[in-house]
Formats: sequence, C-alpha cells, structure tokens
Amino acid sequence: MKIIYIIPGFGGTFYCGNCLRDSVFSRAMKANGHDAVTLPLYLPHSLKDFEQQAELPVFYGAVNIYLKQHFKIFRHMPKWLHSFFNSPFILKYAARKSGSTRAEGLEEMTISMLNGDEGYQREELDELIHYIRHHEKPDVVHLSNALLMGLAKKIKEELQVPVYCSLQDEDVWINAMNEIFKPKLWQLMSDKARDIDAFIAVSQYFKKVMQDHMQIPDSKIHVVPLGVDPALYPVQQPATNPQAIGFLSRMNEDNGFGILIDAFIRLKKNPEFSTTKLILTGGKTADDTSYIASQIRKLKKNKLLDFVEFIEFGDKCSSSSMDNFFRKISILSVPVVNGEAFGLYQLEALASGIPVVQPALGAFPEIVQASNAGAVYSPNSDEALADKWQEVLTDPEMIHSMGLNGRRAVEEVFNLHKTTAQLVEIYLKI
Repeated sequence: MKIIYIIPGFGGTFYCGNCLRDSVFSRAMKANGHDAVTLPLYLPHSLKDFEQQAELPVFYGAVNIYLKQHFKIFRHMPKWLHSFFNSPFILKYAARKSGSTRAEGLEEMTISMLNGDEGYQREELDELIHYIRHHEKPDVVHLSNALLMGLAKKIKEELQVPVYCSLQDEDVWINAMNEIFKPKLWQLMSDKARDIDAFIAVSQYFKKVMQDHMQIPDSKIHVVPLGVDPALYPVQQPATNPQAIGFLSRMNEDNGFGILIDAFIRLKKNPEFSTTKLILTGGKTADDTSYIASQIRKLKKNKLLDFVEFIEFGDKCSSSSMDNFFRKISILSVPVVNGEAFGLYQLEALASGIPVVQPALGAFPEIVQASNAGAVYSPNSDEALADKWQEVLTDPEMIHSMGLNGRRAVEEVFNLHKTTAQLVEIYLKI
C-alpha cells in the first residue's frame, strides 16, 4: 500500500509530539512493508531536513502563505519570488520565529486553509496535487490534523483516493484564537468533516472532544493510540542518587513550565528533598525566551539554580542525549495547563522505564490507567503537584514497579508496530 502523509513541519526547534507522532508512524509503515511518504507543509519537519529540502519540496511554505493571506500584491507573485520565499534560508529563519507556531493572529489564515481551493492558498493546493499525481500515485492520503481538512475535497476529486485525518489537539489551536472566530471555525470544521473518509483519534478522551465539536458519527471515527518502538529505548533504572524530576516538552506557559518551577521550589523547602534535582529539555521558540528567563529568575531568587540542569534541544535530541536524559531522572512531569489529547513524551518515558506524574486532565488519566505506570493529581496547581511528587518520591519501590509496568505497557499496548497494524486495518476497511 502506498500512503501519503501530509503533515505540518515545525522546523525542529522544539519538542513537537504531534510532529514526532507522524514521523514515527511513517517509519513504522515502511518497516512493515508499505510505501509511506511524508510531505511537509509550512516548514521542513526537522533542522536536518533544511539541508535536504531540494530532494523533497516544502508545500504551503510558511512565508508564502502568510504574505498571500495578508497582502494582495503577493497573491500573484512571479515564480522566482515564490521560490525565494520557499528557500531553505528563508524558511529556516521563519522556523526560529514565533508566528508559525502561535495561533493568535492566524484566525483568517486558518479559515482560508480550511476553505481549500476557495482560500488564498489555492495555488499551493494545485502544486501539492500536481506533485502527488506525477511523483507518488498513492492508495491513501492521510492528513496529520483536522486543520488541514480543506485539502481533502480536491485531493479526492483529482486523485480519486480516500482521505483519512488524525485528530490530536486541534482544540488547543482554536481555543487560543480570538473568541469571535471560534464558532465560525468549529462550524467550518464540521462542514469539512464530510470530506473525510475516516478520522483517527489518539485517545478515547479526544474522540469525545472532537465528536462534540464536529458532530462526527461513531461509524466514522476510530481510536488508535500513539505508539513508540520499544527497541529504540533502553530500559533505565529510575535515578535514586540523587532523585530527579524530568520535563520533556516545549518550555512555555501552556505546557505548565511555570507550574513545574513553582512546584519544584515548593518541594525543595522540605529538607527530605534537599538533593532532588530538576532536569529540563524540550526547546523553545522566540516567543518563549522571556517567559523562560522569568522562571530562571525565580530559581535564582530561591538559590536553586544549582539543582537544575538544562539539556540543549535541537531537532529532537539525538538518541544518545535522550538516553542520557532518561538515565538522569526518577519521574517525568509535564503539567500541561489544560491537559492534552495524548502526550507522546509519556510513552518515551514509559518505554525507558520511567513513570509519569501528570495532572488529571485530558487523556493523562486514560494513559496512566492503561499503563499502571504513573500517578495523577488535581487540581493542576504547583501545590498539588509538589504534594504528589513527595508521595511518589518517598516510595522508591513504587517508582521501580511503575517503571516496569510502563515498559510492559509500551511493549504490549503502545507498541508502534501494533498501533500501525491497527491503522492499516482501518485503511483496508474503506
């Protein structure tokens, strides 16, 4: 089977679980004998891909679609100028800025993208379809998220193939937008859902969220959890000397970075945790710099900076540096303010034998219950998080047991090869 994945690139400057999900699925499909091709939109998928951009073009280049959306003069630009704005140099610069990863201010562009060939990016859609028709000839086209549904109708008309769509955290993007746009966006997404042959939600929790927003019938939506390849993650013994709390995600307010720092400051007031450390990685965008600096100032004020280690993140840490990260920590916490549809970092931790401590929000309780490899707390406050850390860290035997459970869950339930097989079964039904 030939499968085309159409995914938004993010440039590789921070930990993007949704983007990593798409790349691992594509690799797993190839490992299982299918011909899977990933086509990036907006930006290359990783920093390394900037060097290989000539081999595989970036469609809907971030700079081009922004200019066309906001300035009429650029809607009929010559081919050479279009190519210049889509060059690796220009896109690499854009990847380090905030606009391509921040929903606020992109309401009209999101509507235009959902409108497909009726939006300002119709030329980009024609280019994408022309490339697929002449270079790939797929059996299946799979969209990374529901914000790309505007592509589906014309792809089906022109290529005569079924179109599938994953569902993961689209609500986060829309909820960050101006209130007056939200009803229109959800209605538009409900309308565009008719062009999709089947939806793939990453959790039972998020299936319900999107059904409520988009009126998707049960017959058209399936749940396939995220998966990782356990063979890629050496099993670690949770750190004991000293104990350490890990954070793996983009370091910003929405991902609960401030809650984490405040909880650590609170935890360190207990002499029992005088040696406990905080290990941080996941990268940032230009938007996050001042926010991270404010959190560092709090650590300095409390004389705790010596107990905090930042591991540089670039194009997702190399496998060796990721192993080093998990080797150093006892538990992982990413206290996302409003929860998440899944959270791939949880599986990376569980595959490494590291339990998780997460807020009782989103799909986190679902993952913890399915793996028996962590704990949840409520409310999502620094006080509740610090209390839960104290409870877990004072029981090393429980940490060890949860770590074993987590690895077993990845091998038996969240195994990438098994979840990929589930996805193929859904393809074959349509």
